[in-house]
Amino acid sequence: MPSKRPLKVGIILPTMEEWLGGKTPRWSDMKSFAQHVEAAGFDSLWVNDHLLFRIEGPDSPTRGIWDGWTLMSALAATTTRIELGTIVLCTSFRNPALTAKSAETIDEISGGRLILGLGAGWHEPEYKAFGYPFENLVSRFEEALKIIHPLLRTGAVDFRGAYYSAEQCQILPRGPRPGGPPIMIGARADRPRALRLTAQYADYWHRFYNAENLAASLTAVDAACVKVGRDPATLQRTVTVMVDMPGDAGQPSGEWVRQIRAGLGPTESGMPEHLAALLRSLASQGISHVQLMLEPNTMAAIDALRPMLELLDAG
Repeated sequence: MPSKRPLKVGIILPTMEEWLGGKTPRWSDMKSFAQHVEAAGFDSLWVNDHLLFRIEGPDSPTRGIWDGWTLMSALAATTTRIELGTIVLCTSFRNPALTAKSAETIDEISGGRLILGLGAGWHEPEYKAFGYPFENLVSRFEEALKIIHPLLRTGAVDFRGAYYSAEQCQILPRGPRPGGPPIMIGARADRPRALRLTAQYADYWHRFYNAENLAASLTAVDAACVKVGRDPATLQRTVTVMVDMPGDAGQPSGEWVRQIRAGLGPTESGMPEHLAALLRSLASQGISHVQLMLEPNTMAAIDALRPMLELLDAG
């Protein structure tokens, strides 16, 4: 029976300490989790990109996370169907031309399944710890996009900027898609510069879901596209939905992980009927892809969401 799923549904992979049922996931755990998500029928799998967390202040305990970009290459080789996305890759952490080269290679490994989510970064402690400059983040981000976008779309760029350069740079060989993998950028409605960059360079716009400001955000995205001469219909819209699963979905994550989630936005019930209705509503508003951030983030939670996918597929 053909699927009538109104939008694509993805899962965010547990990569942080204490995020997999309260324990730190090892590679064997993450591989099994990813393959379980794929077998369950989800459309995509998403990986965060951070270096460390110190969320309470400079003297707070250091919390860890695996390198998301390295994991993407491994996931590309150990899954077969599911799309793979970064949510989002921080352009400050890597040379932008090398980022484009790596993205093209991961897209090749995956057979054309990469969604390259990009961002400017925000967590100052990891910048200081790893020796990256924290000033002028959006200006650095814009220059990175001026390198990454043409390299992926045409395979070549010649750029000299205040922060980065890529002189007569080429990507050879090219990957499986002539125009390279799609680019996703997140932008709030009150950040006009970020909206402009999204309209200029992105294939997908992304934000964390909040029912109170979604309509205003979508209107702002449309306006940004019109301002740069782009048809708004050519920019896909995606949101991350925070989901609290029922009590039988496994052990909870560590307290610090739950603190991070609490700062990202409101949560929704993980009951299948509720989530299916919410996702249908989002699709009717023009959202084409969602990423679910689960608590607890376990394989039992994935199994508990199978009925939601069945409801969506039934139309």
